[in-house]
Amino acid sequence: MGFRLPNGATLEIAAAYGVAIKVTALSNAAPAVATASAHGLADGDIIAVASGWTRLNDRAVRVADIQSGTFALENINTTNVQPYPAGSGVGSVREVTAFQEISQITDLASSGGDQQFFSFGFLAEDDDRQIPTTKNPVTLAITVADDPDQAYVPIVEAADEDREVRVLRLNLPNGDIILYNGYVSITSTPALGRNNLMTRVISVALSGRPTRYKKAP
Repeated sequence: MGFRLPNGATLEIAAAYGVAIKVTALSNAAPAVATASAHGLADGDIIAVASGWTRLNDRAVRVADIQSGTFALENINTTNVQPYPAGSGVGSVREVTAFQEISQITDLASSGGDQQFFSFGFLAEDDDRQIPTTKNPVTLAITVADDPDQAYVPIVEAADEDREVRVLRLNLPNGDIILYNGYVSITSTPALGRNNLMTRVISVALSGRPTRYKKAP
């Protein structure tokens, strides 16, 4: 059965990063293979990517197929040279060296991501046509119980202050994970309602497309 309840899912935010690792070559392949001398990464590591390819830049991905001086970006297909011109994808990656759980979540909602279209018609036709253009930006809204003693709070508040992108990892009950990378902010005061939990809302404006990985076999 492919459907399931979200009960038991957890969400984590990057609490620490390693130093930037320079990528000197990035292949047009499925998966893309990065060349980086003495990278020190291991299979399963989570990295944030800075790339000359706009579609890959600011995405969070998982590392696979570690070799001496190379590693693969799992599930990243760059074979289409139109959005991924050969030789122009180089940049750097940073490993997420520590995650901190965002605990006591009461709701996690996603908005945006819907397809936009351009409508047009020809003189000889009675019906208009549509072609896809871009998609609306995606924002996550994470409602949490107000508890300033939780370990994630200073991490999220620091992200709100410095406005630097952070990697987030959603761990689903079946073992799948979804990686996000985006700008994180949090409401400065809790919402109060009689006989209801005091809550705050963490917002994540995604800077790159999310990446989903199935549970390791």
